[in-house]
Amino acid sequence: MNYLMLILTVFVLFSCGSNPEKSDKQTTSVSTNQLTLTAAQLQSANLQVGILQRREVSSILKLNGKMDVPPQNLVSISMPLGGYLASTKLLPGMRVRRGEVIAVMEDQQYIQLQQEYLTTKAQLKFAETELNRQKELNKTQSASDKIYQLAQMEYTTYKVTLKSLAEKLKLINVSVSQLNDENITKSVKIVSPIDGYVSSVKCNVGKYVTPADVLFELIDPSDIHLNLTVYEKDLSKLEIGQRLHAYTNTNPELKYPCEIILISQDISNQRSAEVHCHFKNYDKKLFPGMYMNAEVEIKSHQVLTLPEQAIVAFEGKNYVFTKESEFNFKMEEVKLGVTEAGYSEIVNAPFFEGKQVVTAGSYTLLMALKNKSEE
Repeated sequence: MNYLMLILTVFVLFSCGSNPEKSDKQTTSVSTNQLTLTAAQLQSANLQVGILQRREVSSILKLNGKMDVPPQNLVSISMPLGGYLASTKLLPGMRVRRGEVIAVMEDQQYIQLQQEYLTTKAQLKFAETELNRQKELNKTQSASDKIYQLAQMEYTTYKVTLKSLAEKLKLINVSVSQLNDENITKSVKIVSPIDGYVSSVKCNVGKYVTPADVLFELIDPSDIHLNLTVYEKDLSKLEIGQRLHAYTNTNPELKYPCEIILISQDISNQRSAEVHCHFKNYDKKLFPGMYMNAEVEIKSHQVLTLPEQAIVAFEGKNYVFTKESEFNFKMEEVKLGVTEAGYSEIVNAPFFEGKQVVTAGSYTLLMALKNKSEE
């Protein structure tokens, strides 16, 4: 309603001012971008005039990227000796604890490996006894040095073999300290090496897997971070420790505070680099690979500004009115930067240096200019 009254007032005011029967002092003359008002019109327009003012403003840099985890926090679970997956209850997104049994494997080679270990352990014990006996005989020259050396070699061979078999059993989580001839088993357990959650399940029950096959992928969320893509021209605006807010495409209102921890120095063929950020409070609903947006508040700096009401939009461009004399005004194109708290940065500020600019009533002048250009 206020805008309608303003337009009607301007129309009536400036239409009357153009009556050819009036004196020259009451005539409003215009060109493409210039306007001359009468004293009465100037008083009715209630214009305010000022100069560009320096203000502290900060800009927002919008970025995008995705959730990511460093290699050391992404764990691929496999079976070093292969075997059949006998059972598992894992599902993507499920929480797991360090040491928790996440799967059971079965294979006859596990039985054979335990058998070899126990057999070698018994042979080592016998070889140790024989070595001690040959050592005593050698002291009294009752046995030759060659026989004693053979006993030493046999003992060392069994000892090395036992150690090797023990390490193989450790690979499949079989405790050699508890292994005996009464508890040989065809089943071995796979336990989680971390506290985290399941990223993916790549094997089904009953399937045979090789040592190269990945059964599950687990993620340790303690170091999950946001990986943003930043173009080369914007890299200088960022620094380690700088804060930002990330949000998802589906819920842009929910902001996640983050902090920049690493800025890559490697520029890609697309002239961009990666910026890594940590979350202040990680939300478990954010999974690796999820696309994210981010807004970075660039450090505040002083710029020359004008009130938003001083600027008018016309035919796809922005303009302000400069005061050329007491009754003369000129519409000039203006380039805008950041707008904050009701003030807009004037990019082409040097052009307006020393000029008086209409800071209130610009819309009235625009309507008058349009009205006169249509006559």
